[in-house]
Amino acid sequence: MNRSHFAIDVPDSLLQRAQRGELRAFEHIYRLFERPVYTLALRLLNDTEAAREILHDAMLKLFQRLDQFRGDAPFWGWLRQIALNEALMRLRKDRRIEFDANYEHLEAEAAPPWVHADGLALEQALGRLPALTRSVLWLYHVEGYSHAEIADALGKSVSFSKSQVARGTARLRGLLDGTTELKSCLITQPQPT
Repeated sequence: MNRSHFAIDVPDSLLQRAQRGELRAFEHIYRLFERPVYTLALRLLNDTEAAREILHDAMLKLFQRLDQFRGDAPFWGWLRQIALNEALMRLRKDRRIEFDANYEHLEAEAAPPWVHADGLALEQALGRLPALTRSVLWLYHVEGYSHAEIADALGKSVSFSKSQVARGTARLRGLLDGTTELKSCLITQPQPT
C-alpha cells in the first residue's frame, strides 16, 4: 500500500495546544495539512475552486471537532477521513456522482495504466473520467482504501467499487494508449519564426 500524503506525524503537544484553543497551534496544523487536503479534494472533484472550498470546510470542521480526537488512531487518518467526507458530500450535493454505464466491462491488466504515463496526459485523462469513477480510482490506487471502505464511504456495494475500479482502469488505459482524441487535447506553443 502507498504511504498517504496525509501521513504526517503531529506531536501530541501541538495537538494538545490546539485542543485548548491556541490559534497558533491550529494554524501550524493547518499549514501541515493544507496541501494534502487540497490535493485529495482536487483529485476527487477535478475543480480547483471546489477543492479550495473543501480545504476550508474540512479545516473548519477539524477546528470545531478537535476536542473529539482521542488519539486511538493517527491524527492524519482522522483528518483525512474528514476531508474525504467533505469531498464526497460535495460530489453528492452537486449531483456529479454518475455511474458511467456507457462502456462495457473490460478486464484490467495487471499494471495500472498510469505507471508509465506522462503527467500532463494522465491529468487530462483523469479529468475525462466521470467524477465517481475518478474518485474510486483515486481512493483505491492512491489512498489505498479497500473496496469495502470505498463502498462504505460512498454508500454503495463492494461489487460497485470493484466494477468502478475495473472499468475506470480500462477506460483510463484506453485514454492513455495514445488515442488521437486525448492527444488532440494537448496544447502546443507556436514556435517563433
